[in-house]
Amino acid sequence: MNRIASLVVSIFLALLLLSSTMFVVDQRQYAIVFALGEVKEVISTPGLHFKLPPPFQNVLTLDKRVLTIDTQDADRFITAEKKNLQIDSYVKWRIVEPRTYFVSFGGDESRARDRMLQIVKAALNDEINKRTVHDVISGERGKVMEAIRTKMVGEAKQIGVEIVDVRLKRVDYVEQINNSVYERMKAERTRVANETRSTGNAEFEQIRADADKQRAEILAEAYKEAGRIQGEGDAKAAQIYSQAFGKNPEFYKFYRSLEAYKASFKNHSDVMVVDPNSEFFKYFRSPSSGK
Repeated sequence: MNRIASLVVSIFLALLLLSSTMFVVDQRQYAIVFALGEVKEVISTPGLHFKLPPPFQNVLTLDKRVLTIDTQDADRFITAEKKNLQIDSYVKWRIVEPRTYFVSFGGDESRARDRMLQIVKAALNDEINKRTVHDVISGERGKVMEAIRTKMVGEAKQIGVEIVDVRLKRVDYVEQINNSVYERMKAERTRVANETRSTGNAEFEQIRADADKQRAEILAEAYKEAGRIQGEGDAKAAQIYSQAFGKNPEFYKFYRSLEAYKASFKNHSDVMVVDPNSEFFKYFRSPSSGK
């Protein structure tokens, strides 16, 4: 019975020893095999691997994916104009030299992040100091980010890291000068609005003057054409009247007398003092003969 128990214990110990010599590497990880702080092997191939049991050899895994360092608080920088800016940024990076990275930080990712933040802050400070507020905010923002990334590449390579991307999330003035900046921006926008309004009013007056001129020209041409047509009509009518009344002069006299009567007796209240035997009333006396 004791032999069986001893055998079971031996098998258990053997399995425990064997399990301590095996480890699995994920496809998203590097594995560093080290002994007493010295790197023995770097494994990047996923699968099952073997090593010596502890304490002879140990394994540390490192993430090979793209990681992000996001600044929690905005840092203050001074531009070439000696103006303070608060800038939030983030950096995307990944481990490309696991051995160098392990030697630099002992596999401690928090230490690596702190070092990366120092590098990005130094690069930001160098670039912001050379540029104006306009350049940082909009004019050369892309160039600023690319320059920061270029500056970080060399230092990051020394610690086994590759810089994938650098971005400025937010660029703002410090609280002390926000109000003055807003007032200046407001004044500038007001000036532009007034200039635009003035230009619009000038164009409006010019358009209205042109329209009035065109209207006067059109009306003048219309009156001229109407006068010409009316003149032609009156001449034609006079010709027709002349031809018609020339065939019977007596009827023409009678017609003109009727027109005179109509105009003279237009209002019932009108009073005329005229001799009844005058020439004016000859057709009242004898309409048929005019006598």
